Amino acid sequence: MNPSRTRHLEKHRSERTGWLRAAVLGSNDAIVSTASLMLGVAASHASREAILVAGIAGLVAGSMSMAAGEYVSVSSQRDAESADIEKEKRELAKSPASELNELTEIYMGRGLHRDLALQVAQQLTAHDELATHLRDELGIREGDLAQPWHAAWVSAVSFAVFALLPLLFLWIAPPSLQVFSIAASSLVSLAILGGLGAKLGGAPMQRAVFRVVLGGGLAMLVTAGIGKLLNVAVG
Repeated sequence: MNPSRTRHLEKHRSERTGWLRAAVLGSNDAIVSTASLMLGVAASHASREAILVAGIAGLVAGSMSMAAGEYVSVSSQRDAESADIEKEKRELAKSPASELNELTEIYMGRGLHRDLALQVAQQLTAHDELATHLRDELGIREGDLAQPWHAAWVSAVSFAVFALLPLLFLWIAPPSLQVFSIAASSLVSLAILGGLGAKLGGAPMQRAVFRVVLGGGLAMLVTAGIGKLLNVAVG
């Protein structure tokens, strides 16, 4: 088999950034926001049923909010990418020579001699002019454009699934340990998620775990403090 014709199948961690970001954001936010909400209500001396209702409301509202937020955010990114593609198409049609020179200068900036840079630019332009300019000039690959619906459902599902954890531990914990159970289980879950996200992304695990546990712990502590301060029973 000719090695030059074999397809490059090497996978890189950067290819996971789209869905990984949405999944990690949804799951971490689910645990932190739902647990914080439940702890805030619990600290106000509310009943077990009121804490459960607050958690369920947080799950539903949070998953829908995450989906809507991700969809709007990624749609804006997709619109910007599409606008750049259309602009590049017009520039290629209007002044191909100028665009070829621009591509040559890009390759020269990466270390190629002018003659070789021009030759590379000409060959790649002949192969796929638009794709070459999108990739090397704008850093865009048409097959890897932002996917609003994909980001929305990944965030919503991950939020809904992981928001169930504080609810589950409230359900199984005795009344005297419900606050401790929610807080401890949520921090452990955050640590596991932080480590998993770091492993998938190839980042230092200890730093990622410390970051999510510290942030989540502070959010839960502040919310519980506010609930304690208000000291208002909800149910």
